[in-house]
Formats: sequence, structure tokens, C-alpha cells
Amino acid sequence: PDWRAGGKRPGSDPGLLRAQALDAFGSRFAICNVLHGAQAIFSEDLSAAFCRAINRWLAAEWLNADPRLRASIVVPVHSPELAAQEIERCAEDRRFVQVLLLAMQELPLGRRQNWPIYRAAERLGLPVGIHAGSTMRHPTTSIGWPSYLLEDYVAQSQGFAAALNSLIAEGVFVEFPKLKVVLIESGVTWLPAWIWRANKTWRGVRAEVPWLKRPPAEYLREHVRLTLQPFDTPPEPAQVERVLEEIGSEEMLLFATDYPHWHFDGAEALPDGLPAGLARKILVDNPMSTYPRLAEGA
Repeated sequence: PDWRAGGKRPGSDPGLLRAQALDAFGSRFAICNVLHGAQAIFSEDLSAAFCRAINRWLAAEWLNADPRLRASIVVPVHSPELAAQEIERCAEDRRFVQVLLLAMQELPLGRRQNWPIYRAAERLGLPVGIHAGSTMRHPTTSIGWPSYLLEDYVAQSQGFAAALNSLIAEGVFVEFPKLKVVLIESGVTWLPAWIWRANKTWRGVRAEVPWLKRPPAEYLREHVRLTLQPFDTPPEPAQVERVLEEIGSEEMLLFATDYPHWHFDGAEALPDGLPAGLARKILVDNPMSTYPRLAEGA
């Protein structure tokens, strides 16, 4: 359904968010992710100033408006050192529960230039959320710039697959064994094919990455989580269970509304076809274990 009932822009004020995304689903917590574009600013100092302002605004205007709200820390990715400083500053406010990056940035996410961000996040017990999106330095598809939203949005899963390749192959999870990464608005059903291809290729070329002692899928299941919305549901609900079997973990999926985006799957909190007993893990257990700071307000 379209979230624009009443003519107000969705997510434009805390009251609207409270009614549409908190009360409507009976949510105990909601994590606010701001996609302002401050990460894309070339000037490191200007980007850092914008990110700092966004985070202060989040705390003052949103987190103070409802005790159920939490937030992700927006950071200047072109300067990992400044990003780490902003993580340190915001982490003093326990309502910030995650660091926010974009899936497609100027450098692959696993490159060592980005490691100060992961080092700070791991030390402070914060997951790193990777949201669909790009800093628009390079084309958002591997064959060039798309003309239409359809092309861009369908291709986002390729960006997430590339991000996973980079994080695992570059050894991020070896260097930071306690780090958790959350793929936000990534879709889910592309993951089995990625698992098969990544594992197969690793077996043939693993001498190139000797720090990877295990198949990529094992690092994935230990360190990576995915939000459930928008869920690219198979035509038959019964096929959902098969997809989840191939992913091979009940701990990886997290409930999300994708609010205020308009392509939410429907009025139901969870898609049809989920195995019995998985709902509580998606709604409660998995989010609470992924975001330790949520337990402080439970």
C-alpha cells in the first residue's frame, strides 16, 4: 500500500512515524536510518560536518520524541579516520545502535582503508548496517548508468553481492571476528545463488586468499544479517521455505518495515510461507542478538 495517506509526506514528523511504523505494528523499537547523501560529499571536512549535524538532529528531533526510537550513525566514508571519530562521539549516546554505510561507495567496502570504521564499530559493540544505495561516483550497474528506477533497483542485489565478496575476500571478518554486518533493503532470495558460486570459486582459488580458512558461506552465516523488507517473494509461498533452507540459517533474518518507502510488501508484518517457529526469531530473537544495545531499553 501507499504510505501517503492524508497527503502528508511519510516519515516527515515523529507523530506520523509513531502512528504508521510503531503503533501500527506494535513495535518495541525502531531504528532510524537517514539517507541524506552526506556520505557522497567529496570534501572530507564538509562531509564530516554534515554527518555530525545529521546525527545531532536525529538525537534531538527524533530520538527524544519517542523512547522506542533508536538510530544509525551516519559517517563520512571518504575519511575513515573522521568516521571513526564520529562513531566514538555518537556511541556515548546509547540510543545509537548501529553504524550506517551504503552498499556502493567509491572503494569496495572490504578495502583496508575502511578498516578504521570496522575497528571502532567492533570495539564499541555496534553492528555495521549497509543500506541499498550509492555515492554516485561510479555507475550503479556493472554495465553503465541505468535509465530507469526499475533497472537501478533490480540491480541493487548485485551491489550487495559485490559488497559481500569484498568484505569476506579482503579478510574483514578475520581481522574483526566479533563484527556483525546487516544488509538493509538488500532482498533475500538472491543469496542462495551467491552462496553456491562463492563457495565453488573459493575452493579453486583459495590460495589467493590464504587468510580465509573456511568457505565464504560460513563467514556469511556467522557475521551477516539481512532485513526482511522488501522481501522478493517467490510466486508460491511454499517456495519461501526452500529458499531459507538453502541459506542455511535461522539467525540471519531481521524484521523491517522499510518505512517510509512506498514498495512495502503489504499490510502484514511478515510474508507468507515462512516456516513455523521462525516468526519469533525474525521479530524478536535475531534483532535483540544483533543489536545488543536494544536490551538496555527492553
